[in-house]
Amino acid sequence: MTPVIILILFIAISAYGFFMVGGFEGFGYAIIGFGFLIVGVTGTLLLPWLSRRSKAKGYGKIDKLMLIILPVLFFTTIGSTFYFDQNYWIIDEGENSYIGETYYEVTTISEGRKQVTLVLGEEFSGKEVEVDNVNQWDSTDITINIVDGGEKDKTPYIWIGLDEIKDPLTIQTTDGVVIE
Repeated sequence: MTPVIILILFIAISAYGFFMVGGFEGFGYAIIGFGFLIVGVTGTLLLPWLSRRSKAKGYGKIDKLMLIILPVLFFTTIGSTFYFDQNYWIIDEGENSYIGETYYEVTTISEGRKQVTLVLGEEFSGKEVEVDNVNQWDSTDITINIVDGGEKDKTPYIWIGLDEIKDPLTIQTTDGVVIE
């Protein structure tokens, strides 16, 4: 029964990596899946030797404890990567001498990923911009924090990379000002 469960885990993890994640990031899941396959095949080959040893000796407390702790540890590690994963990255940020209105622009970068270019206007001269939060549950909401610290005659800009954008895209400051 154990080899069948490990084979199902191999198929599920590899399929998730190839079809749900996709791209280069999905390759990591495929490697984990093939690790399951190797462990399953190796365990199947060693099963006769291990079963003779366990019948003679019996299962100890450590064996029973590891039977519970290792799967919990494995799924906790995978779950924590989903929870703590930042679904954005900063491509570039800085200041320019742009005098005009505040705006943002969405463009497509490599492998269908999106880039949000946010340029703040003259009312934000002498400020710096930081990403406070990116929420992508129902729609994509980007919250930025505008702080002091820039040159007085320059305005800040930031390029934010996103895996995907779920419409409608909303960009707002921590003060609640929505950027159109």
